[in-house]
Amino acid sequence: MVKKRILSMALAAAIAFPALAGCGSSSKEPAQPETTASANPAATPGKATLKGEITFIHHRTDIDGTLMKGYIAKFNEKYPSIKVKTETMSDYEGQMKIRLNSNDYGDAVIVSDEVNKVDLPNFYERLGSATELEKKYMWIRTGRSLGEDVFGIPTCGNAFGIVYNKKVFSDAGITKLPATPDEFISALKSVKEKTKAIPMYTNYAADWPMQQWEDHRTSVAGNPDYVNSMAHMDDPFSPGRPHYIVYKLMYDAVKEKLVEQDPLTTDWESSKPRMANGEIATMVLGSWAISQIKEKAANPADIGYMPFPYTNKDGKIYAGSGGDKNIGINKNSKNKEAARAWLDFFLNETTYAKDLGAISTLKGSPLPDALKAFQDLGAVLITNNPAPAGEDGLVDKIDKESEVGLWQSAFKKRIIEAALGNRKESYDDIMKDLNTKWAKGRKAVVK
Repeated sequence: MVKKRILSMALAAAIAFPALAGCGSSSKEPAQPETTASANPAATPGKATLKGEITFIHHRTDIDGTLMKGYIAKFNEKYPSIKVKTETMSDYEGQMKIRLNSNDYGDAVIVSDEVNKVDLPNFYERLGSATELEKKYMWIRTGRSLGEDVFGIPTCGNAFGIVYNKKVFSDAGITKLPATPDEFISALKSVKEKTKAIPMYTNYAADWPMQQWEDHRTSVAGNPDYVNSMAHMDDPFSPGRPHYIVYKLMYDAVKEKLVEQDPLTTDWESSKPRMANGEIATMVLGSWAISQIKEKAANPADIGYMPFPYTNKDGKIYAGSGGDKNIGINKNSKNKEAARAWLDFFLNETTYAKDLGAISTLKGSPLPDALKAFQDLGAVLITNNPAPAGEDGLVDKIDKESEVGLWQSAFKKRIIEAALGNRKESYDDIMKDLNTKWAKGRKAVVK
């Protein structure tokens, strides 16, 4: 599972797809940023004589016994005296939250999204400066970094949109991908009327898929600075605002009974083969999910990917993008140099991104095939700009203080339950309540 994210490293503007494959000055891989063990305890001395045993804790339960073993075997060709053990969790964030209360959370590790940016130094080793690392890697400043200090590097990147079954759409008579929320609801209705497929699967019970909807706030805004601007508004959930538009689509789909019969009993693992064989038409997931669903399909070509159905006022459809989960090093590790050797190898020498159909973190890498089809739709890929000086982590602080939970499932599930009729509140009631909480949190945080 991945939670949810291109390319100018200034990350200062939306970039049309044709520019993506040419990101960087050439196709040649840039040199590794210079680091020394004295300046950075987690830096690799660059010697194959390193020894030790490390544990890499990660979230990819689906590849732990397959691809990950291959990566380790190649790593041991270079570092034969470092033994790498892996540990993985199906509920990564939930279980890692518990592990972080101790020092026992591996050596190399996928950095938890639950850790507030200001708390990163308490749990993870500094990997280097943002200025140096962003010469080689993408999404450095919008990931697990605090100012110039980088504590996590994205393992790969994603575009944000909706996975769909092309055959189901064809059987439903849908010849053009929806470009507005109304067109999307209309397409779901056609699926319901003309096929046996579930129009949209919420994956409510799995919890974490609800977070995937949050990624679309930037694509609807069509503005790479939108998230930063939320620190200066009291009403981000009001009509016309990105959050209102995104979650209204969720509400309407459930209200119109265009989802599974009982969202409260959904199952993530079984949803993938069900979509692959045409029992499900759409799921709101990052592009990381494409490969997982295709591998379950008798005909992988049936699985497609579309941007969130919203046409901006400028007539363009934007698709959010950004770094996926970040890899870092446990601050308490006794084998930091060996862990750094694994981290560098994983990022620079494995085929992780390509194997998953994801966007490589390395600048200058070509787009995956799945997104080249996405490119044909004329979508414009957009990624969040770093926060302005002095405001790093400010939106996260407001979110935490307000208890809105932008990256939590609570209010998303509340929306679904209200649409099902299980709660006596309207969509607008929920949005007003979230605005009230946000304004109160902002008042407490922004002095």
